[in-house]
Amino acid sequence: MKRENALSILKKLIQIKSVNQNEATVADYIADLFHPYPAAQVTRVEYAPGRTNLVITVNGQADGKIIGLAGHTDVVAPGDVANWKYPPFSGTEAMNKIYGRGATDMKSGLAAMVCVLLDLLAAGTPFNGKIRLFATVGEETGEYGAAQLTKQGFADDLDALIIGEPSNLNVEYTHRGVIDYTVMSVGKSAHSAEPQRGINAIQNLLLFYPRIQALMASKDQVDPVLGGLLHNITLISGGDQINSIPARAMLSGNVRTIPAYPTKNLMTEITQLVAELNQIDGVHLEITYHYPESPLPGNPKAPFVQLVKQIAAERLDREIPVVGDSGATDASEFIHAAKRFPIVIFGPGNDSGHQVDENVVISNYLAAIQIYHQVIDTFLK
Repeated sequence: MKRENALSILKKLIQIKSVNQNEATVADYIADLFHPYPAAQVTRVEYAPGRTNLVITVNGQADGKIIGLAGHTDVVAPGDVANWKYPPFSGTEAMNKIYGRGATDMKSGLAAMVCVLLDLLAAGTPFNGKIRLFATVGEETGEYGAAQLTKQGFADDLDALIIGEPSNLNVEYTHRGVIDYTVMSVGKSAHSAEPQRGINAIQNLLLFYPRIQALMASKDQVDPVLGGLLHNITLISGGDQINSIPARAMLSGNVRTIPAYPTKNLMTEITQLVAELNQIDGVHLEITYHYPESPLPGNPKAPFVQLVKQIAAERLDREIPVVGDSGATDASEFIHAAKRFPIVIFGPGNDSGHQVDENVVISNYLAAIQIYHQVIDTFLK
């Protein structure tokens, strides 16, 4: 694909304001790119009105392995637009970069994958097996789309998957998971001069705090790449006014997990802690979880990981680190497919995601297209 065509696709993706919604517009644009090619099977999977996942499958000439490519179509809010050097949804090209919200996280990775499939279809080059592109909704707020597609079986037959999240063109094979939780304490209001008539929701909530801190501190295994489990209380509120016994209080916490401590196991222990505290007279705590994300286990010496590393090193003429990521990705959902397959996170984006003046280096974007293409070709052979 010509440079200007590849850049045009990326710029048009950035210009679509898919801030935590409106992903259907992105799906429609990508689907239209594949309309001239009957060999591409385009499947729309609606998550909610205006929020559409896209699955594009290109079949080879014979049975063989199936490689997946995945990218999400939503972006985070741009914040104060006045602080941006260029309008965040302009896709401005300047100083050998493309600027805009999503340029790094992760419309450049998604656009590069789209370009590879369009190139293959236009060339008509025969290959064995299948290539399947996933364009998912809701990654930034909970991997909704990846979860939906996984539950519906779209990833069950994969043999390998590349997720185009920003990695500075390094190879990531593992990452943390996330547990966001909220504990609500329900009490009874009363005048502060007669506290015996009420139930102090704040005092009961504070029973939870030292217990959860101790529980998380007991998880002391350290992952050689990701480090230890992280836990922080990040929100707290309660009460109505200073001379009233508070009837409600709330705190929220964030856990960044590692493969040694599976998400479901940790959630079970936290829930049991809340149940234990509720045995105390007058204590009424309620816990809710917000789209928990599993950590991604992986093997840095897995053949697919090493394949991507080798091809990237040859193309970029540098050593390619094999590393982990402190954040979570759609891999947190795809690992729940019917069979295990290796997952590599590899994309052209940098560390400017979620920031003012988010950008991607044009040469990295174009290199990603070539690397994806060669990985696909080599893997399917």
